Amino acid sequence: MTDDQLLRYSRHILLDEMGIEAQEKVLAAHALIIGAGGLGSPAALYLASAGVGHITLVDDDVVDLTNLQRQIAHTTARVGQPKVASAAVAMSAINPEVRVTALQARADAAGLDGLVREASIVLDCSDNYVTRHAVNAACVRHGKPLVAGAVIRFDAQITVVDPRDALSPCYACIFPPQAEFEEVRCSTMGVFAPLVGVVGALQATEALKLVAGVGTSLAGRLLMLDGRSMEFSSLQLQRASHCAVCGTEGLANAAAHA
Repeated sequence: MTDDQLLRYSRHILLDEMGIEAQEKVLAAHALIIGAGGLGSPAALYLASAGVGHITLVDDDVVDLTNLQRQIAHTTARVGQPKVASAAVAMSAINPEVRVTALQARADAAGLDGLVREASIVLDCSDNYVTRHAVNAACVRHGKPLVAGAVIRFDAQITVVDPRDALSPCYACIFPPQAEFEEVRCSTMGVFAPLVGVVGALQATEALKLVAGVGTSLAGRLLMLDGRSMEFSSLQLQRASHCAVCGTEGLANAAAHA
């Protein structure tokens, strides 16, 4: 670690739980962030500021004026630009040492396979169930920890999927792919701007803890926040033995198609 790095990350290094060794793990990490919008913006900025060595951003959208109410990585001057390029500019302005790979693409199953394989940690900051399930399946298949967050209106949730833990449930254990959920989007339902910042920052927190090997993650718990009353609640989660993704049959199918 250079003298400049020792100074830049000194407030992490001062923490008893972190120190130089944990910060070096952060510097060596590769984070994959799916979505560069409301959740991806604060998550990406905090991971960049914390010194995650390589951050890959995946999003196929461009910056729109309606995004600026909450997507803090973007600016009015960058309306019309790809979100991944706009976010990369913001991240590099905070920490030019971080390597940013900006991919303007939709996160489909085929593309995720290679991306997840190369990552140390994955953050799902997307806004639809299809992508969330595709990201979860890829993380389970490659044994990579996943931090998944979601916000709509005044309601938020976050959990960690850690396939390295035999007892950790995956996203499909909580929200089975075959179940029918009403897909709600902020474009029609609205979203309270600061709440995506809260959850995106929590996702960055969990990601850094997992990379650095400190603390206890949210694996096996679903943390929920009601922004109206500012009340947190937590559900203990169990792994579903017949899960189509992380259950015995699901893992066997994944191995057969690997």
